[in-house]
Amino acid sequence: MSYVIDPSPVASLPIEGESSRFPVRRIYCIGRNYADHAREMGHDPNREPPFFFLKPADTILEAGRDFPYPPGTTDVHHEIEMVVALKSGGRDIAEADALSHVYGYGIGLDMTRRDLQGEAKKLGRPWDVAKGFDHSAPCTALVPAVRIGHPTKGRVWLNVNGETRQQGDLSDLIWSIPEMIAYVSRLFELKGGDIIMTGTPAGVGAVRRGDVMEGGVEGVGTIKVKVV
Repeated sequence: MSYVIDPSPVASLPIEGESSRFPVRRIYCIGRNYADHAREMGHDPNREPPFFFLKPADTILEAGRDFPYPPGTTDVHHEIEMVVALKSGGRDIAEADALSHVYGYGIGLDMTRRDLQGEAKKLGRPWDVAKGFDHSAPCTALVPAVRIGHPTKGRVWLNVNGETRQQGDLSDLIWSIPEMIAYVSRLFELKGGDIIMTGTPAGVGAVRRGDVMEGGVEGVGTIKVKVV
């Protein structure tokens, strides 16, 4: 097939310990999936169904690279999350079958221009400029589920310059991984290459140029990113 311009490279993530890479199709992010974080954002976690927003695939920033402070903002926040990578998909996936579609897991940061998100909320506008900017999804290499299973508990944490900012546990997720996959599949047709960012615990906050973010998910791995 020929194109009138050269197509952009396929966004991808490395696989830990392998030379092959995982092609990224879409990035689905679940909002307010830890009760404490929902409360710190001014919401009642017991009264709302799950909701999702998307980041473009090319917002992926491979772990080990610096995070460039984005334009148009003075309030960029960190949100540490476990990442679920799908090897297959479909529509109306049953919860009981959901984990069979998972390739593996990683750790990501849902970087957010919080001031622009606040303005969008006040005006009833989409969050795209707050969530989908360039390099807004730093991610680690993926670890296949055949190696580590399907994590349901384990510490989730983030330090900034050595100071603990975020801390929670996968067991605190309001919506489980099978529930998330099943729910999204009722709204979109999921496919291999899709990634789900599973939500962040309480303690989100601003970063500045020169800050070093270091965090992880117990049993999955760690991530370290410098803001430049």
